[in-house]
Amino acid sequence: MSEKRILIVDDDDEIRELLEFDVRESGYFVDTACDGLEGLNKALNNTYDLILLDVMMPKMNGFEVCRNIRQAKLAIPILMLTAKGTIDDKTEGFDCGADDYLVKPFDIQEVLLRIRVLLRRNQIETPASLSDEILNVGDITISPETLEAVIVNKKVKLTPTEFEILYCLMQHFNNPVTLAVLLDEVWGYDSNEDVRMLRVHVGGLRNKIEPDTKNPKYLHTVTNVGYKLTPFAQ
Repeated sequence: MSEKRILIVDDDDEIRELLEFDVRESGYFVDTACDGLEGLNKALNNTYDLILLDVMMPKMNGFEVCRNIRQAKLAIPILMLTAKGTIDDKTEGFDCGADDYLVKPFDIQEVLLRIRVLLRRNQIETPASLSDEILNVGDITISPETLEAVIVNKKVKLTPTEFEILYCLMQHFNNPVTLAVLLDEVWGYDSNEDVRMLRVHVGGLRNKIEPDTKNPKYLHTVTNVGYKLTPFAQ
C-alpha cells in the first residue's frame, strides 16, 4: 500500500511541528502550510489523502479553506483542529464540508486515531463509490455522484458526511437507527464522545431537508435510541 500523504495547515509553529513529527513517525508522508492561503494552494495543486486544518489563521481562515476545497469538488477527508469549540463553530465547520473536528488542546493519540479512522473510511467503498445510480425512497432522492438530495423538487447540496448519514437512514427507513450504528456505519467506530459530533451533523442535514426544523417531517429523533427516517412527509 502506498504511503498516505497528509497536509497539515496551522499557523502555530509549535503545534505544526509537533503534529508534523508525530504524524510522520506514524508512517505518513507529511507536507505543511503556515497560513490558510498557502494551505489552499497546496490542497488544490497537489494530491493528499487527508488534511489537518486549523481555523484561526492569517490570510484565509480554515472555514474558508475548507469551503474552497469542497467547491473545487475535492472529496479529501478534512479534520479540523482548532481552539474554536462552540457548537456554532463546529456547525460552521461541518457546513463548510469538514469530516471531523477536534478542539485544542488535543491529545496527539486522539489525532492519530481520527486520522486512521478517516483514512480507513475513505478507503472502504462508500455508497458514492459503489454506484453512480440515483437512489430513491419515498419523497427523497439522492445522487451519489453529485452528493445532492432532492426532496419534493427541492434540490440541496450535502456534505460527504451528511450524504452518508442520509444514505444510512434510507437503508433503514421507517425503522430507528441507533447512534452506535450511525457512528459505526458513517465513521467506522462507535465512541460516546462523538455523539455530539453526530448530532451536529444531523442538525445540519435536518436544516437542509426539512421545511420546518422545529416540526420535522422526515428526520425524526427517537428518544434514547437515535434517529428514524420517514420517507414520506407526515
